[in-house]
Amino acid sequence: MSLTVRTNQKALGAFVVAPSGQINGQTYDVLEDELDQLLAQNPNLIALDLAEVDYLSSAGIRVILKTQKALKARDGKLVFMHLQPQIRKVFEIIEALPTMRVFKNFEEMDDYLDRIQKRITGEIKDDD
Repeated sequence: MSLTVRTNQKALGAFVVAPSGQINGQTYDVLEDELDQLLAQNPNLIALDLAEVDYLSSAGIRVILKTQKALKARDGKLVFMHLQPQIRKVFEIIEALPTMRVFKNFEEMDDYLDRIQKRITGEIKDDD
């Protein structure tokens, strides 16, 4: 099975990356190339929409963790949306979910982005 990746900019410095298919040893480089191109743009946030991913191997996990590390080094964030049960289980097994932000849908992610931007502009304080 092949892997395709769609990317959309949601806000300044915030991108949604939506792979479709299986992320495995034969396809991980498609996702890696897309994420590397985004990282070159110095984003603040990358949201992985995994609604159409039905399989994730260790090669895919490596790409995701590499991206998370690169973003964290520049105070950026990697978040997740629409995890299929089997994909959620993979993250639980490697004990990665407690340290990662997962959104159930775009609305929840948009609310999160709105709060971040309002904190930056001073419209709301960190304790709000």
